[in-house]
Amino acid sequence: MIKDIELLKEKGLKVTPQRIAIVDLLKSYGHLSISKMYELIKEKFPSISLATIYKNLNAMVDNGFVNEVKIIGQDSRYELAKASHSHVVCKECGVMEDIMLDDSDIKDEAKKLSKFDIQSSSITFYGICQKCATS
Repeated sequence: MIKDIELLKEKGLKVTPQRIAIVDLLKSYGHLSISKMYELIKEKFPSISLATIYKNLNAMVDNGFVNEVKIIGQDSRYELAKASHSHVVCKECGVMEDIMLDDSDIKDEAKKLSKFDIQSSSITFYGICQKCATS
């Protein structure tokens, strides 16, 4: 928890019990939608509002502490910022996992084809997870 406090401070974020709770949830669950986060955080902070969750997450995203992952047909999910990576999402159950994929070749090709200065990317693969495939 002390490391989380230091990381929040390094990013210029005020340390609050709600932000610590958000960090703890993201560390435990990996990828969470706002609605799931709200459901889980209400157990510890019954009076917390959904607006408070949005406000804190937006501040954390703006400061690069948390990443928003947009998924086709689903609510965005949030994760703690970490090394560049991509995602795989199960089309059946919605489970999401990180995959460490070097996308530098893809960025280079996109830059050549578009003449854009590519600054970031978000790659998500969709398929069927092993659990859903075998059930």
